[in-house]
Amino acid sequence: MTIKTFTLSFFAAVALSTLSIAPVSFAASLTPNTLPTPALPAAAPSPAAAPVTGAPAAAAKAVGDSNGQVNDEDINRFTNTIVLIKDFYVQPTEDKDLLDNAIRGMVSGLDPHSEYLDKEAYKTLLMTTSGEFGGVGIEITPEFGILKVVSPIDDTPAAKAGIKAGDYVVAINGALVSEMQLQDAVDKMRGKAGTQVVLTVLRKGEKIPLTFKLNREIIHIASVKSKMLDNNFGYIRITQFQEPTAKLMHDAILQLKAQNNGKLSGIILDLRNNPGGLLETAVQVVNNFLNSKDLNKKYNDLIVYTEGRLPEAQYNAKATGTDILNGAPMVILINGGSASASEIVAGALQDYRRALIVGTPSFGKGSVQTVIPLDKTHALKLTTALYRTPSGRIIQNVGIIPDVRIEDMQLVKNATDEDLSMIEPIKEYQLKNHLKGADSVTSNPDVLNNNDIAMARTDFQLFEALKILRTMYMLDQKNQLIITPTPPPQQTAAKN
Repeated sequence: MTIKTFTLSFFAAVALSTLSIAPVSFAASLTPNTLPTPALPAAAPSPAAAPVTGAPAAAAKAVGDSNGQVNDEDINRFTNTIVLIKDFYVQPTEDKDLLDNAIRGMVSGLDPHSEYLDKEAYKTLLMTTSGEFGGVGIEITPEFGILKVVSPIDDTPAAKAGIKAGDYVVAINGALVSEMQLQDAVDKMRGKAGTQVVLTVLRKGEKIPLTFKLNREIIHIASVKSKMLDNNFGYIRITQFQEPTAKLMHDAILQLKAQNNGKLSGIILDLRNNPGGLLETAVQVVNNFLNSKDLNKKYNDLIVYTEGRLPEAQYNAKATGTDILNGAPMVILINGGSASASEIVAGALQDYRRALIVGTPSFGKGSVQTVIPLDKTHALKLTTALYRTPSGRIIQNVGIIPDVRIEDMQLVKNATDEDLSMIEPIKEYQLKNHLKGADSVTSNPDVLNNNDIAMARTDFQLFEALKILRTMYMLDQKNQLIITPTPPPQQTAAKN
């Protein structure tokens, strides 16, 4: 047998065996940027060595379908391509490389989030799961043959340099991204702390590409930040949904309460540029703000549920907690960088009308990825389900639409404070040659204080969210007022 005949026979056998093998059972593997399906059975060590529950019928239907049936011509086209590459390609190619590339292309053609994880990619995924790695700190997804920035991670080189959600990375160190595999691009951006990488970025509204020279750092992801905005209102920022995030958030709220005599008048939950994370953590976060006993079986008490082809991909989570805020009003901030688990949290609390969603529409990633090991060093990251909000809304490609849309504007400070007309109505005292009245205008409760003005200039969306939260609190207080009419004075009989 010649080498060519052997190669042709070998790959034909691989192709035929691949077509006849049903999908393996799922195995959950937690990654910070995917939503694994919980409680899935472990994967078999070898797809060919173990029976598959529930999958053969679906696979047989797919292969036997008249529109998708594979015939001899298809097999010949596949094997002939391999032979031609080995015979005529400018450089020698190994059979293993061709097989890996065939699998990689097959999986990447499914959707932007499914991926074949070879030895290096699998190791990178496990490293990312640890929450610490060397890089620039951006979450990316393939789009239009280049890389779209889902969100920059807080306090990382990318965020500090001004890279924004929605930017497109077109070149890394001068090499075009369109000519790289996704893993190659990720590897080029990651590296030893202190080394430099140059990203060329396209941004909507900019006429020329932007160049960012970034020094790599060890990326430590602090998933929860908190502070007091006013004497009564708290601010919670979740940057990513990691395993301890729900507890960290719960503790942060308790600390804010302790700073404010045990009570908060309301909070802002900031999920902007949060690319997602663990599904279970998102459920736990929602559970902190819903009183399960008061839901009255609305939406069957669901927080989120998924729909997939196989029974193992079906999942639902129900509210079981109590409201840590005791009904105090909530505003959730989202933007185009809020994805995945962020959308689960915002969608659930929006459906139950527990929080007002403010900002711009979210990213729209409503799919669940499950990491399925192929062997000890290789795996598939496959999209296995779509999730829905409690009311049944699909988020995939749509996102969460805010109740109040507020664009991310930039106010530029100038000497005359003319920019203040954008954030508060013009008052009489601001008019030229106005008549003198009270000695001080600071007694006017409608006048913005210095903290408000500073916030408006540094974070306009947060400034507007705080104004909305104050209004919600006042309306809530008004609704709670019990007005007891004064009884009429008792009349006494007149004495004649």
